[in-house]
Amino acid sequence: MIQDTIAAISTPIGEGGIAIIRVSGDGAVAAVERIFAGKIKLSEVPTHTVHYGHIQDPATKSRIDEVLVTLMRGPRSFTAEDVVEVSCHGGFISVKKVLDLLLEQDGVRLAEPGEFTKRAFLNGRIDLSQAEAVIDVIRAKSDRAQRIAMKQSEGSLSKKIKELRHELVELMAHIEVNIDYPEHDVEEMTNAFIKEKCVKAMEQIERLLATAQQGKILREGIVTAIVGKPNVGKSSLLNTLAQENRAIVTDIPGTTRDVIEEFVNVNGIPLKLLDTAGIRETADIVEQIGVEKSRSALADADLILLVFNGAERLQEDELELITQLKARQTIVIVNKLDLPQQIETDVLLREFGPERVVKMSLLEQQGIADLEKAIASIFFSGQVESSDLTYVSNARHISLFKKAKSSLDEALEAAEAYVPIDMIQIDIRNAWEHLGEIIGDSVGDSLIDQIFSQFCLGK
Repeated sequence: MIQDTIAAISTPIGEGGIAIIRVSGDGAVAAVERIFAGKIKLSEVPTHTVHYGHIQDPATKSRIDEVLVTLMRGPRSFTAEDVVEVSCHGGFISVKKVLDLLLEQDGVRLAEPGEFTKRAFLNGRIDLSQAEAVIDVIRAKSDRAQRIAMKQSEGSLSKKIKELRHELVELMAHIEVNIDYPEHDVEEMTNAFIKEKCVKAMEQIERLLATAQQGKILREGIVTAIVGKPNVGKSSLLNTLAQENRAIVTDIPGTTRDVIEEFVNVNGIPLKLLDTAGIRETADIVEQIGVEKSRSALADADLILLVFNGAERLQEDELELITQLKARQTIVIVNKLDLPQQIETDVLLREFGPERVVKMSLLEQQGIADLEKAIASIFFSGQVESSDLTYVSNARHISLFKKAKSSLDEALEAAEAYVPIDMIQIDIRNAWEHLGEIIGDSVGDSLIDQIFSQFCLGK
């Protein structure tokens, strides 16, 4: 059991109505009590209660701030330890003074990034996959991503993994009985039985891995490059999707000189939009640098929104772009639908197909819904959300699921080759251990430290 007491600010630094300073550990109540002036003694009040008072310097008796103190005794707290949260006024000075005063108390130190969640894991309140989901909740870019992260933090993925591991443990137990007590026919341990159980476990892992692409997209967003010639409406598209004027829009070609990044939520699909400089030959040195950055963004993008001016015929450099991008995940946007159309739509339909060509008028806000449908059709087979919100989105989890499946593949191959069952058991145990690493049952201290170091201070 961890004995020392930690403290940190758990709300963003800056001006605000309130700020919360969280304290956790055996000495949390005593430390806050020494600097709290109220009508009660914190050490004598019931758990899960809130108390009004002031934080004051015990040496000078000067008041620092007016506060509410929330007390939660372990194990009924986030960390499963005694936790005290001090709600003071938001702002740089008052929050810093309260925290500094806390850190002056004996046995209290500043928490490391993610240390509160780390303690919740080490104290057995949550498993490792649930702990990692906490950071996904904080970083969620859309409602769907937040709901998926919440489900995982509540243990939806953990439950499936534990069921899988239980089935593998039962299989290993049957093998062990067969090895140690061959005279007891508890259940005939044939290769057919091993194969049946391995196939069943592999199918469950494959179902989870099938959600990996969607889960990773909802977790991290789709890197989306907006490309095209100057003055076709790229910046207007960024502003429309972002619902604010992030990029300068003028009639002058070449206004955008650098790559502008913006996270947007398109019908529940998070996009990391990159508005690029218009791709064209130019003598302007600054614009040349912008064009090179555009080409680099284009190479790294998961999705390309290729924008054309529908009121003009296709130019030579645009035909080159079509040739370059027709094999990529590209959606063609024919903008300026409100003007008489001159663009050779048949060329676009032939090269990209009708499901990838969207006609829009950004000036009149037409075609946004069609664009959303086109994006969903590429990455979600037309469906953005399933009734089952258990997605695999974490790269570490995906890697371990693949390793577990590979071990079961080896066990299956060994069973088909009639390898002795004690040798097959090794592969099954490897799969069981890989699944255990996801929820933290078999994981090293260095990996735990690495995972929690990604968290923000105070969480």
